[in-house]
Amino acid sequence: MATTDEGTTRATTRVDSWIWAVRLTKTRSQAAAACRAGHVRVNGERVKPAQAVKPGDEVRLYHAGRERIVKVTRVLTKRVGAPVAAEAYIDNSPPPPPREHVALAGVRDRGAGRPTKRERRELDQLRGIRPS
Repeated sequence: MATTDEGTTRATTRVDSWIWAVRLTKTRSQAAAACRAGHVRVNGERVKPAQAVKPGDEVRLYHAGRERIVKVTRVLTKRVGAPVAAEAYIDNSPPPPPREHVALAGVRDRGAGRPTKRERRELDQLRGIRPS
């Protein structure tokens, strides 16, 4: 339960505020922008920034080239330290890709100019980006 300034408790909070409070994004505005762009799902449905989350909800966030899948165990309304934030969710995310794989996928010679359409498609395929 989250405690408000008045000392009362509540069982829900805004999804953008919770994502920011548990340090999945650096700023609350980034969290709200991710919600508006459709990169946040709660229990499988796209949500707006003001959508309420409660313990037991599954939150999926696609941010910084990686999908995070977390289950809410505790509702936080204010940003807290990293150890406390880590206790507020269970992380079910797939492991991030190895750094060497990511580095090799996007390296071009300096001064090579803009990639051609064919080169860009090859780079996107290496990076694992699906065409829209």
